[in-house]
Amino acid sequence: MSDLSNGEKSFATFSCFKKSDIMKCAKLVISGAVLVFPTDTVYGIGCNPFNSDSVERVYKIKGRSQDKPLPILAYCIEDIEKIVFLGKIGRILAQVYWPGALTIVSNVIDMNLPYRVTGGRDTVGVRIPNNRCLLSLLRQCRYLIGTSANESGCLAPSSTAEILSSTFHGFDALLEGGPSLTGYESTVITVSSDGVHILREGAIRSEEIYRLLKGTVPSGL
Repeated sequence: MSDLSNGEKSFATFSCFKKSDIMKCAKLVISGAVLVFPTDTVYGIGCNPFNSDSVERVYKIKGRSQDKPLPILAYCIEDIEKIVFLGKIGRILAQVYWPGALTIVSNVIDMNLPYRVTGGRDTVGVRIPNNRCLLSLLRQCRYLIGTSANESGCLAPSSTAEILSSTFHGFDALLEGGPSLTGYESTVITVSSDGVHILREGAIRSEEIYRLLKGTVPSGL
């Protein structure tokens, strides 16, 4: 671990290639820290989703609109089904694309999730990332807010170099793990009674999702 500064505030840095560093980051997240970390899409920023104060900090760091919910990353489908209801189609998509770059917006069943995470909605986006370092972290802390590590409206970073050369600041620690796999944000979908709807086109093309589900659920288009 070392301490760096990007001109605004110092923060601790850790390496994905050290098991002890991943353990330290998990303890930091559990205790309320805000962490920047690698994913399979872009670099993310997050915290313990059940810590309201930490969640509020993520909003402030990003300058994110107060009514926009924050997605949650988890280690496994069993953990995800403790906080949201996936349903039949959600499970099909999860089995095909997780770990991977698909965020599924589902109905919340864990009423302990802070209001700030869901933006007052009864749904929240969930995902299992396909990144070995991040999965090792999630194995220890189980859940993590997972939104892009950038100010709202700016390009999402795909490397620590982009973060360090930017004015993005306010987080407590950075977990370094090399460049992201794709550099594209996850595809975000919602599944309802009238079909699958694409909320954001990302690393997984909508045509691929609709082709997979053809004959199972209406496209929603």
